[in-house]
Amino acid sequence: MLKIYGFGPAPGLPDLSPYVLKAMTLLKMAGVDYVVDTTGFRRAPKGKLPYIEDDGVIVADSTFIRFHLEKTRGVDFDAGLSPVERAQSWAIEKLCEDHLSSIVALHRWRDEENFRTGIGAFFDKMLPAPLRAPAKWIARRGILKRLWRQGIGRFNDAELGVLGQRDVDALATLLGDKPFLMGANPCAADAAVFAALTLLMDPATVSATRDAALSRPNLVAYRDRMMGRYFPAS
Repeated sequence: MLKIYGFGPAPGLPDLSPYVLKAMTLLKMAGVDYVVDTTGFRRAPKGKLPYIEDDGVIVADSTFIRFHLEKTRGVDFDAGLSPVERAQSWAIEKLCEDHLSSIVALHRWRDEENFRTGIGAFFDKMLPAPLRAPAKWIARRGILKRLWRQGIGRFNDAELGVLGQRDVDALATLLGDKPFLMGANPCAADAAVFAALTLLMDPATVSATRDAALSRPNLVAYRDRMMGRYFPAS
């Protein structure tokens, strides 16, 4: 059976990472049975999760996992979409993965209280007491340094709120009153958007961007619809 390497669930979250959650959603959309392994981070080919092991083949990164599923399972996640809609789907996905998810990461890792109640609680659960403080320091330093180099980490909380509001407004407008991004059926971008919104709306992470998302009834209903469809037990 296919194995996906992730971080593991938290209350209300099938996984702590939006990229792992995206990959898990794609697997469910493709009808592929899988098991989750939370012990593979040290062996991750690109130094990050997720990656999968499928009949001896290792595939890293959620997007390349998508391509692998399309190639090996004969699934087209964007079936029925026009060329323009396929391009729009890709652009929306990258809005979430390359911008909104970075804002969410800053809210989760930089804010002291958010870190304590969210990611920090995960460290407390997974590690023995003597290792928790150094592991938290090393992980936070690495994530925040990466986000600083990326550029998004140079914005203060007020500026992040402005940027996050624009992302949320764009997603709410694009979704409109449709059940899924492109209409009646989910497409590839839905996996990424659902993952980003689920982590953004996590009660353990308080932020202006989260408030903006929760104020959009269509986004909340969309998150709930996707969760009920693919992760009803979460």
